[in-house]
Amino acid sequence: MHLILMRAILKSFSVVLLCLAGLSTQAAHTQASLILAAESAKPGDTVLAGVRLRIDHGWHTYWRNPGASGMPTKIEWQLPTGVSAGATEWPAPQKLPEEDLTTYVYTDDIVLLVPLKLAPDLKPGMLELKAKVSWLECKTLCVPGRADIEAGLTIAVETKPSKDAPLLESWLKKLPRKGNTISPRAWWEKPAISNLRPLLIEWTAPKEATPVDFFPDGYDHFEVRPNAQRVPASAGKICLRVEVKKFEGDWPKEISGLLIQNPGGQQLAYEASLSIQPFGPALTASCSSETPTGPVLATPSLLKMFFNAFIGGLILNVMPCVLPVIALKILGFVGQAKDEPRRVRQLGLIYTLGVLLSFLILAALVIGVKATGHRAGWGMQFGNPQFLVVLVVVVTLVALNLFGLFEVNLSANVMDAAGSLASRHGAPGAFFNGVLATVLATPCTAPFLGIALGFAFTQVSGMIVLMFMVMGLGLAAPYLLLSWYPACLKFLPKPGAWTERFKVAMGFPMLATAIWLFSLITLYYGSRSWWLGIFLVILSLAAWVYGQFVQRSRTYRRFGLITALVVLVVGYLYALEGQLDWRLPGVETKAEGLHQSVPDGIAWQRWSPDAVASARAQGRPVFVDFTADWCLTCQVNNRIAIDIPSVRAKLKAIDAASLLGDYTRLPDDITTELNRYGRAGVPLVLVFPKDPEKPPIVLPELLTSRIVLTALEQAGR
Repeated sequence: MHLILMRAILKSFSVVLLCLAGLSTQAAHTQASLILAAESAKPGDTVLAGVRLRIDHGWHTYWRNPGASGMPTKIEWQLPTGVSAGATEWPAPQKLPEEDLTTYVYTDDIVLLVPLKLAPDLKPGMLELKAKVSWLECKTLCVPGRADIEAGLTIAVETKPSKDAPLLESWLKKLPRKGNTISPRAWWEKPAISNLRPLLIEWTAPKEATPVDFFPDGYDHFEVRPNAQRVPASAGKICLRVEVKKFEGDWPKEISGLLIQNPGGQQLAYEASLSIQPFGPALTASCSSETPTGPVLATPSLLKMFFNAFIGGLILNVMPCVLPVIALKILGFVGQAKDEPRRVRQLGLIYTLGVLLSFLILAALVIGVKATGHRAGWGMQFGNPQFLVVLVVVVTLVALNLFGLFEVNLSANVMDAAGSLASRHGAPGAFFNGVLATVLATPCTAPFLGIALGFAFTQVSGMIVLMFMVMGLGLAAPYLLLSWYPACLKFLPKPGAWTERFKVAMGFPMLATAIWLFSLITLYYGSRSWWLGIFLVILSLAAWVYGQFVQRSRTYRRFGLITALVVLVVGYLYALEGQLDWRLPGVETKAEGLHQSVPDGIAWQRWSPDAVASARAQGRPVFVDFTADWCLTCQVNNRIAIDIPSVRAKLKAIDAASLLGDYTRLPDDITTELNRYGRAGVPLVLVFPKDPEKPPIVLPELLTSRIVLTALEQAGR
């Protein structure tokens, strides 16, 4: 027993330290209240009560098994004679990896359900139902919270629902289902090695479910470690391998917890109490005993994901943010195709190398973000204001170079080199264009790509890298193909003066890209953003001076170089450092203007799980648009398929609730919701039918008015 006692002491001591660290902070990040499904009830009835915890954004409380750290919420009832409380019903939590510590948490808004049984001999009148609730709320530090909650219930001759009845009903439907419907079973896979032993859990899958997991209950004598791995199973079955670590005594004979699966992106949880059968080859045969490298899919599904990744990357080439870069590179080797075919092939490979290296960096970024316990999303770097400032400057330089304001050699300063590389025909230009195409592609989500990314972001590191490489190959494929088969360019006119004019013309979409990126800056810097515009004017002046007096003049080259450098340095120090303070974005501005409601427009409301549940409880269809200011695909969808007269009329006709999920700043709750539906980024548009039993309709990335109207028609039936 000394090992168990030591673990309990250490865990309690860590919680105490966390609590003491937060004593200086008021526990005001969670608000508790008691709600009832009835305002009056008859003697002998059972009334559903809910302990509602409203948790501030970024904070969390804990499930009945907090995991490696934390403390579950406790409810101490103070009930009048004749009223008794049943067991607390816990909704399925979220799994929060934090380095090597995995916890099971609740965020935003959660309701713990408790049935209250009324005695048959209760007399009519008002009853005061009270409870003391205590919890631990955590962010970077943990703070103990406590509240006294109460609610009144009238004992009468008839039962009358309360205003909170629909909310409680919606949470009742979110509770984990009974596990016997999926026939779960568990058995030891192999004999124990020291104090560790692998356990296989199998159940029947109603439909294809990815990802899957097991959230165990907590125990004193042993623990079920959180790193569940999916292994191949018989048709129609799901099989997980979990590792059991024993602290003392015999190996357990049963375990319990939640079996988690996500068919169609909708999380389902099943309560399972499993008797563990002894090791036996006949049992193990139904699940592969080979050690997987991570979550495993059947081969057709995996091939389908690779296909989606490649096609999605291929379609990115025609997105407005990438097309100018690709067009320039095609133009760059038109004249070389006949005279230097070997050189063109080399440039194609170098361009592909630039794309693949950039996607490899993105994959490493995703793996790093996941390793720190945060949620990764496609285009997440566009939530970084400093990244946006640098990208605006680089894209502006590219546009100025295309307009011919300056031309530089590779020996020039790095700032100018970034601008000139985009139009160079050599190896550096090919490599830089591969990098630039990847960077500009990340705010776009093409068809097929969203599904592939949603799959990739749930996988282990090796699979993430592999999926990103396939996406990169898709993006690089057109240029690589043309460089090796230049005969495909025969439909283009012969090289001539038009190529120079075409290069200048491509400067305009590049300048439009810079303006679009600049518009995102205001979300973070507010009224200070115009100083970035001032700096871009100064940058343009420096580029013109450099091109005019250093490159095109033999008399004033030294004077021109010094002048350009002085203008650039003074402009940077005064505008960017002094006035914009670009390394310290303001926190007072927020992306509130996205899809703002306008007269005769869609009456958008802020998305939240509670808003969806409330509208569905009222029998209303729900239209949800997850979008972001930096997502060009989202903006196109909104203009041509969402905020248009026919859709607005249909929303009003079916009395649909229109909810907007703003992903511009990558909030964790929306990242979680995207992952639920197998997506790693926006756009994501959901249409919930008015029948709350029916699952939502998930629309494709690129929308038409016909697609939206058809979904709304189905939802309104």
